[in-house]
Amino acid sequence: MPRGGPTLVRQVIDELREQVTTGAWPVGGRIPTEPQLVEALGVGRNTVREAVRALVHAGVLECRQGSGTYVVSTDELSGAVSRRLASARVAEAVEVRRAFEVEAARLAAQRRTQQDMAALDGALADREAAWRSGRVADFVEADAVLHAAIVAAAHNEMLAELYASFGAATRATIAEGVGGELHHDRYVDHGRLVAAIRAGDAELAATEAGAFLEV
Repeated sequence: MPRGGPTLVRQVIDELREQVTTGAWPVGGRIPTEPQLVEALGVGRNTVREAVRALVHAGVLECRQGSGTYVVSTDELSGAVSRRLASARVAEAVEVRRAFEVEAARLAAQRRTQQDMAALDGALADREAAWRSGRVADFVEADAVLHAAIVAAAHNEMLAELYASFGAATRATIAEGVGGELHHDRYVDHGRLVAAIRAGDAELAATEAGAFLEV
């Protein structure tokens, strides 16, 4: 590894980011201490400090006084979206979800494969089971997984990456929609949406995807 200047800092940033993106340092976990990073990377304290500072600024890491440095997002885009979400109205987040998910449903109906449908059927079943359990957190996660599976079935890598960066916002809007408890009057059937995708009916799929995202 070169020894000096911005190039070295850039390389250390890339190495730290790789630990995050590969899951070696999971979101919510604390990264190694500065002395540990210095030893592991074979660079000086200032280089490590600059690299960590850059990832903190990007929203990937967060320094907590007296506790250490923690991973708060998997990439700069997720970090930026999370920061923006903190100041956004729920209605704005729902509108963005609608922009993503309506088009994703339309594309999924046109491009879904047998493997995609198996994933959608499994995610739908898990969502129904989570609703019956009465556990809000389980339902929010299962619902988010189903929507992510629909986006994956659209087979648009850019759309999938953008939607993944919006994951926290998706879960926040789902949680807002169901409230503190799962009541039958807040239940939204997604079976018709999955059926429209299976039938290859792009317009119906888009309509179903948008129907529950009214603000």
